[in-house]
Amino acid sequence: MAARCYAAATVASARARRAPDLSCYLPPAAAALPSPSSRPRNRGAWACGGSRRVAVRAMGAAPSSSSPSPQTPPGETQGKADYASLSEEEWKKRLTKEQYYITRQKGTERAFTGAYWNTKTPGIYHCVCCDTPLFESSTKFDSGTGWPSYYKPIGENVKSKLDMSIIFMPRTEVLCAVCDAHLGHVFDDGPPPTGKRYCINSASLKLKPE
Repeated sequence: MAARCYAAATVASARARRAPDLSCYLPPAAAALPSPSSRPRNRGAWACGGSRRVAVRAMGAAPSSSSPSPQTPPGETQGKADYASLSEEEWKKRLTKEQYYITRQKGTERAFTGAYWNTKTPGIYHCVCCDTPLFESSTKFDSGTGWPSYYKPIGENVKSKLDMSIIFMPRTEVLCAVCDAHLGHVFDDGPPPTGKRYCINSASLKLKPE
């Protein structure tokens, strides 16, 4: 019994003892820091991504809504209007009979009959349907085919897709990237620097002289 009392008194005495105050031996800045046990614990910060978001903001990243929108280079389209909502009747009202046949029904004009097959006037060729700039006159060349030919379109304003309308003769159709107007076809027999020949119907174009 005496041994148990002595052991209990020893434990109580050890608990009552306090660690010596060593703050007087530390620099003022270190002495002012709170002890690890007194610091608040931010549980779940990494699980929710909070710490990562703080790190990103600290590096100078701004929210996407505040970033400036890129400016469209001169001569390129400013945006895509909702031309898909236009009915066939509305297109017929906007276009001539030939323009509608070429651009909306994927027709082809006869060689050497179009308005621009031999034109050398400096300027920009626009889509006759939506006025998107498509080709610069500086990229036009004489292909001898009877259709206006260019080796490069303006920016991304012309798109292409596989055309299987003629059996056993796959071709690459080119269209206006804004309104899907049929323009013509592109071939790999053009001049440098692209080696491309954009063979275009005059009826799908509208030249704006410089």
